[in-house]
Amino acid sequence: MSTLKIAIQKSGRLNEDSIQILKDCGISINNGIDQLKAEASNFPLEVLYLRNSDIPQYLIDGVVDIAIVGDNLLVEKGKGIQVVQKLGFSKCKVSVAVPKAFEYKSIKDLEGMRIATSYPNTVIEYFNSFGVNVDIHQISGSVEIAPNIGLADAIVDIVSSGSTLFKNNLKEVEIIYKSEAVLAVSPKVTPDVQKLIDTLKFRIESVLRARRSKYILMNVPNDKIEEVGKILPVLRSLTVLPLAQEGWSSVHSVIDKDTFWDVIDQLKEAGAEGILICPIEKMVL
Repeated sequence: MSTLKIAIQKSGRLNEDSIQILKDCGISINNGIDQLKAEASNFPLEVLYLRNSDIPQYLIDGVVDIAIVGDNLLVEKGKGIQVVQKLGFSKCKVSVAVPKAFEYKSIKDLEGMRIATSYPNTVIEYFNSFGVNVDIHQISGSVEIAPNIGLADAIVDIVSSGSTLFKNNLKEVEIIYKSEAVLAVSPKVTPDVQKLIDTLKFRIESVLRARRSKYILMNVPNDKIEEVGKILPVLRSLTVLPLAQEGWSSVHSVIDKDTFWDVIDQLKEAGAEGILICPIEKMVL
């Protein structure tokens, strides 16, 4: 039987979120301290814990079948690698930042300047698109200190909260692109492995759909059910159950967690009472 080999970052927040989504998919990983490889006990899957920057090459070479990786690395090192699912966590930006005292007006202001970055290919492509020539200084870590020590005039790096830029007296002036964790697939997977990928992808989609949704149930006068139904973004149709009190029903549905406060206000105005919101563990369509 085939085994699906998945690469994830060996440490950090992306590692934690990657392990969590696999667990939410019902996959138990026999994970020991400082292991570089681990197997799942209830799914034909093997996890390889790798340095993040190495993962695109492992996908290209077919050493791993799939990976959970930031798509910023695929833009930099993995052009042509297929992304089959955006995962919605480890969100960040790849941005241009300059010292706060720099009077920045446009990207043209950086003509001929020194740019420190861990993403040289991304920087070249971005600045070339504006016809701006820059001198790239490729460094592997602590990019944000480069202007302070005189190594560079500006930087291109990943930005999450912006606190690191602030601490180093830098300001974000351009966003090259927004990044998040994705499920990426090697171009060398076999048909048998592809079936396992499809199974895992189905589970991940169910988990992500549940994370974006809430289960809602409420008491509604029977003459208001049609109005309530127009408010709720139902999957197929409302679930309506008669209550012991004549003229009332219990109405059940699913709503998007990002908009449910607005929906709740509309439901109350439509006559709904006793509204309950519950988390959803999995949502299979």
